[in-house]
Amino acid sequence: MFQRHEPIAGMPGNAAALTMSQAIPLRRVGGDSADPPGWRDRLAQLDLVPDLGSNIGSAEWWRGLATLTLLCGSAVATFPGLRPLTVATTPALDPADFNEARAQMIVPLALGGDTGRHMAATDAVRPLTQTPERPQIELTATLGRGDSFARLLERSGVGSAEAQAIADKVSGAVPLADIAPGTRIDLILGRRASRTMPRPLDALAMRARFDLRIEMERVGGQLVLRRIPIAVDATPLRIRGRVGDSLYRSARAAGAPPQAIQSYLRVIGQQISVGSDIQASDEYDIIVEHRRAETGESETGRLLYAGLIRGGRPRLSMLEWTSDGRSRWFEASGVGQQRGGMARPTNGRITSTFGMRRHPILGYRRMHSGIDFAGGYGAPIHAVTDGVVALAGRNGGYGNYVRLNHGNGLGTGYGHMSRIAVRPGQRVSRGQVIGYIGSTGLSTGPHLHYELYRNGRAVNPSSVTFVTRALLEGKELAAFRARIRELTAIAPGAALAPMALRQIEGPKLGSLADVASKRAGEGI
Repeated sequence: MFQRHEPIAGMPGNAAALTMSQAIPLRRVGGDSADPPGWRDRLAQLDLVPDLGSNIGSAEWWRGLATLTLLCGSAVATFPGLRPLTVATTPALDPADFNEARAQMIVPLALGGDTGRHMAATDAVRPLTQTPERPQIELTATLGRGDSFARLLERSGVGSAEAQAIADKVSGAVPLADIAPGTRIDLILGRRASRTMPRPLDALAMRARFDLRIEMERVGGQLVLRRIPIAVDATPLRIRGRVGDSLYRSARAAGAPPQAIQSYLRVIGQQISVGSDIQASDEYDIIVEHRRAETGESETGRLLYAGLIRGGRPRLSMLEWTSDGRSRWFEASGVGQQRGGMARPTNGRITSTFGMRRHPILGYRRMHSGIDFAGGYGAPIHAVTDGVVALAGRNGGYGNYVRLNHGNGLGTGYGHMSRIAVRPGQRVSRGQVIGYIGSTGLSTGPHLHYELYRNGRAVNPSSVTFVTRALLEGKELAAFRARIRELTAIAPGAALAPMALRQIEGPKLGSLADVASKRAGEGI
């Protein structure tokens, strides 16, 4: 359709390309070259298919376009079209022949699944007089929070009387309260005498405690319980390392649990500033409870010791110690937690300060002997420091009122409560909830009226700063320091080293699968 002009070899590079008729002169055979060409010669020289890429718009170009259009129109006019070919097929089966052929195939097994219809039962179908059931059922139950051991067995299919008897037998080996929620209990239920009776328990196995496994098996018609103690290494886990860019990331990389690191930061944060007083070259010293069983399981408990080392010498050593019935963190010198500043009794903003003011209900000016804090109805009220409840109840215009004595002639009062959460004579600690904001007594809305007393007289609460400090003395201080020496003598990572566990005496019951296979072999 298009003809590309190529240069002719031997001609200059700027020579024009020639058409076929121009390159090869035509002349009549046997005629004189000087005679004028006839109509045959002129027809032969006529180029019906010129190059449509050149001389666009000339007469020769329009003649080529007309030829192209004529050829395309002829092709379309003479196109025969597409018609499907018909092929003879086998005749379709009638319904009777189709059902007969279908009966010889596996298709009937799926009848109902492919058509949506179910085949009706024929005279060849006979109902079973009794459906056979499995001789044993193996299952696993999980003890939930707030659940009881007997209810768990009943839900698993054990009769109520037998479930209670099994629970009493297990409680003789381990208190049921010691079985932690989430404990998995493997059960094997045996054959029942009749279909209307619950299945009896043939075997039971569970990890009752971290150091105890309990297994039960029915022998001679009676359930026999076995206590299998598990050897446990209770060496505390000590983790020590350089603070570097981040104490938290460094301790996590060393294997410290996240909860232990958070507790460590809270403890040392009571003595120093975690953000400014800790240097990158310091070393953290964390000791936590750690137990490892001979079966391979391990668990990590609470933080026991928090230390900070600078230049090879201890800068801070904190140990949790129980004194006077209260558990607190003490520094190595025997000085306990020191907390300064008056704690806010509630989180609300101050709406009225200490001093003379016009009473919103009585309408005249009089002394306002405390500070009012705004708050929503039912918001908690906290003790500003440790103390003893001297009064808890109705107190005139204060409404529901609580008064605390803090020693050395200091006391605090909390009025207009909606509800009181303490009782007279009770010892409270700093931050403990003692009541809830209300609007009892002479009050125009829910708020807290807070007062501070010195030797029985009300003073401005903003003028006093409370400091809580505890000291250890005598034998208690010696025992405290001995405990620190005991913990710091543990080598870092010693709790993870291989240990020689003692052998457990007495026979052990195999897995429930072994029990089931043994019973099947005995024909039980």
